[in-house]
Amino acid sequence: MSVRPEPRPGVMQIEAYVPGKSAAAGVAKIHKLSSNETPLGPSPKAMDAIRTFDHLELYPDGAATKLREAVAAKYGLDPSRIVCGSGSDELLSLITNAYVGPGDEGVFTEHGFLVYRIAILAAGGTPVVVKEKDYRADVDAILASITPKTKIVFLANPNNPTGTYLPFDEVKRLHAGLPPHVVLVLDAAYAEYVRRNDYESGLELVATSENVVMTRTFSKIYGLANLRLGWMVGPAHIIDAVNRIRGPFNVNGPAIAAGIAAIQDDAHVGKAIEHNEYWLARLTREIEALGLKVTPSVGNFLLIHFPQEPGRTAKEADAFLSSRGLILRRIDAYGLPHALRLTIGDEEANGLVVAALRDFLSGGKHA
Repeated sequence: MSVRPEPRPGVMQIEAYVPGKSAAAGVAKIHKLSSNETPLGPSPKAMDAIRTFDHLELYPDGAATKLREAVAAKYGLDPSRIVCGSGSDELLSLITNAYVGPGDEGVFTEHGFLVYRIAILAAGGTPVVVKEKDYRADVDAILASITPKTKIVFLANPNNPTGTYLPFDEVKRLHAGLPPHVVLVLDAAYAEYVRRNDYESGLELVATSENVVMTRTFSKIYGLANLRLGWMVGPAHIIDAVNRIRGPFNVNGPAIAAGIAAIQDDAHVGKAIEHNEYWLARLTREIEALGLKVTPSVGNFLLIHFPQEPGRTAKEADAFLSSRGLILRRIDAYGLPHALRLTIGDEEANGLVVAALRDFLSGGKHA
């Protein structure tokens, strides 16, 4: 008999999620480019909604009715098939807890979002990691990993931290190959940024399937990361299961108000898309011109690969950039120790990153 309480099996296998760093010692000005936050900030209308919010003594609407209605109006959905959460992270955990238990398996790709593994282990399940091909999800490899124990498959589309995506035809092929009892979770946190004709976030597949859900977030293009807000759409029976286990007041009132204002501000989102499209292409060109490989991205970030030779490694580049107040994301935990992830920042930050990388590769000194 144990002499103290012990966590159930699986919990201590979890490596706690470590966010991108946001500080560097001895640096006066920081440019945080480690967490894929928008450089444009939130919609002014969302900020106004927070400033004018009152009655903090009252509980929020536990069903987030007005937010669900705003999302439904934006995308032509049935609000009863939407559930809101404290960021899409919470929704990923809820859907996993609803369908995965001891002895079950959950599938995701080798460079997929770290929360998938955490959610599966926390639910008592077994993570199954599938190899990618050229930093992109491989449909055939995913389907080959499916067993009678598989209960859930996560697909980040676009994927973080690689920035790659699967065309909609491939997503449909993946779904067609899955057994009907397996839940396919399409994590579309970066969908608003994608400018590709062959991409679809998953709304069509959700509308025509009994085992597909799509998660979205207000943390990226909408600039509400600090409020923790996300939403999920799925079949009625899955939404019903998730609503039975989520907290009764899991989304706070100011977040609901800000989310409604943000999703209705098309002009602000349009500016964010325009800024990202310009700098994504420009930074890719300029960084590749320095001799570094950049994985083609459709998100608001770039995966930059560094040589493994001394003096030019990702770890050394990270230290060099940090000394100049440029905070990028080390992604060793994603199985990419020789790369850094760069969030598209504002004009000043983007220019400083290119200049700093040029100095680093030419043997320059720290600031």
